[in-house]
Amino acid sequence: MAKPEEIAPHIWQVPHETRLRVRYAETDQMGVVYYAHYAVWCEIARTEWIRRFGLSYAQMEAEMGVLLPVRHFSITYHRPARYDDEIRILTWLKEPPSRKLVFLHRIYREADLLAEAEVVLVFIQRATWRPCNPPEAFYAALLAATSR
Repeated sequence: MAKPEEIAPHIWQVPHETRLRVRYAETDQMGVVYYAHYAVWCEIARTEWIRRFGLSYAQMEAEMGVLLPVRHFSITYHRPARYDDEIRILTWLKEPPSRKLVFLHRIYREADLLAEAEVVLVFIQRATWRPCNPPEAFYAALLAATSR
């Protein structure tokens, strides 16, 4: 059984990059990305962060019986993104994984920092909707990446 303390800190602290292109439908009348789309982009980036370890949200829900609802979301906007911009979202954990995952996101257009977000997710049992520890397979996936 993998233990959280066996996981090299650098694995969960290394930013994972997700690239997206701003679609016209994501912009508002002012020609900039509507603020709510940043939350969607952060979710896409978190999904890809987990996927890089060989897991998926769908797999954790269906096979491991856990859900990861968002408990907290905060964002600071620095510059607007616009239609057709290619953006990069860097995603990593702020602290070691536990019953909660505290994700940090930085969203860039080239070298320009557009936004910074912090998102807290909590592991809950699908059957009871009560908080729980991450499944062993979650820690095992991180541990496997540690040994690569």
